[in-house]
Amino acid sequence: MGKTTGFMEYERIEEGYKPVGERLKHYKEFVIGLDDAQAKLQGARCMDCGTPFCNNGCPVNNIIPDFNDLVYHQDWKSAIAVLHSTNNFPEFTGRICPAPCEAACTLNINDDAVGIKSIEHAIIDRAWEHGWVQPQPAARKTGKKVAVVGAGPAGLAAAQQLARAGHDVTLFEKNDRVGGLLRYGIPDFKLDKAHIDRRVEQLVAEGVTIRTGVFIGAAKDGLGKGSKVTNWSKETITPEQLRKDFDAVLLTGGAEQSRDLPVPGRELDGIHFAMEFLPQQNKVNAGDKLKGQIRADGKHVIVIGGGDTGSDCVGTSNRHGAASVTQFELMPMPPSQENKPLVWPYWPYKLRTSSSHEEGCERAFAIATKEFIGDGKKVTGLKTVQVEFKDGKFIEVPGTEKEYQADLVLLAMGFVSPVAAVLDAFGVDKDARGNAQATTDFTGGYATSAPKVFAAGDMRRGQSLVVWAIREGRQAARAVDEFLMGESSLPR
Repeated sequence: MGKTTGFMEYERIEEGYKPVGERLKHYKEFVIGLDDAQAKLQGARCMDCGTPFCNNGCPVNNIIPDFNDLVYHQDWKSAIAVLHSTNNFPEFTGRICPAPCEAACTLNINDDAVGIKSIEHAIIDRAWEHGWVQPQPAARKTGKKVAVVGAGPAGLAAAQQLARAGHDVTLFEKNDRVGGLLRYGIPDFKLDKAHIDRRVEQLVAEGVTIRTGVFIGAAKDGLGKGSKVTNWSKETITPEQLRKDFDAVLLTGGAEQSRDLPVPGRELDGIHFAMEFLPQQNKVNAGDKLKGQIRADGKHVIVIGGGDTGSDCVGTSNRHGAASVTQFELMPMPPSQENKPLVWPYWPYKLRTSSSHEEGCERAFAIATKEFIGDGKKVTGLKTVQVEFKDGKFIEVPGTEKEYQADLVLLAMGFVSPVAAVLDAFGVDKDARGNAQATTDFTGGYATSAPKVFAAGDMRRGQSLVVWAIREGRQAARAVDEFLMGESSLPR
């Protein structure tokens, strides 16, 4: 694939960023994509490696060597056809996927991997620019009706596949706009919401009915007592009504219950979940007026959690004009370079520095929060201690106690499960982690214990990547199609 000797002749080319001082003034995307010549050289680096491990490294099994070769030959229209054959929304993954495909690249054994993600980004942007992304309505209708509950990436992918199979699909979303965590979790500077909007237009043109502001669950329960999940729904429909009106129901909501930190002082004002903080800024960017927005202006911000959500809190806080931003991670600091012979082709354990970290952030590793300090009402700081991981648990290191100043604390420690009220309302059996229990078997896959109810995405597998959500949405759509029609021509 690509040029036979390209991997020996050309170096990896990284996508560029606009200057920090410029991008901190707004919430727009700042990545500078590859131009045609750069993309051609990146495609040339793809080796004729015999076994393309990148295919299996990619959760949606993108046919990576093929589109790399097509980009090398500058056949962009064929490249998007290949890319769309496995991935409904490459503009999402080309921007926010961590690219496990690159970790699995054969060239990554002893060199820099092929820039697969940047090539994918280039392909889809050119496809939109040239008008190659068009609605694909079904040639004939089946007369079957399917309800998809949750309009995040899993729900969007499933709805599109089911509509193209000829079913009448209604996509329900509890919030006021479509997109799930793409819309209200990921900052606009990482994913401009115009990318979601034009996919929504495509789905509508393909026959999908979209209903926002509708919560599916028991009317008396809402989202459940004490829930911190963002919810702008104006209407509630019971599972019984949904089962009556539709031939199949697919649950594709997110794992939205944030992991809490129940230490002394947790009740103080100024301590918030990341998913209380991030959605508000996205709504403001969309033109909404909010009272009492959580802001970091002039504040000393502590972000607890070292993952992508924590990084998003860092970037948003810096755009607010925070006085300082510090990010805590419970695990020890990873090595700057992974042990490739040991971990390839799997996802490596190594230090990852995001664009948000580069904008200004102090990072503290192997640190645990013991107590929040306050003035009786509002948080003013926190007490920490260094920890070591021994014998399967974290042990405090004596003499390492420290106090940090903090006016705003953001909890970004991941998500523990989907909203229990939704699964309970449908009577769906749950696994030990509180997710919907459903297998991915070829026969009866994604079916739950409740009659004609299926589950996919974070609702089934727990917190995961956008690319996994798209994969599960596509596979679940095929399972629903087989359930309704006895067979399916949809790809897995």
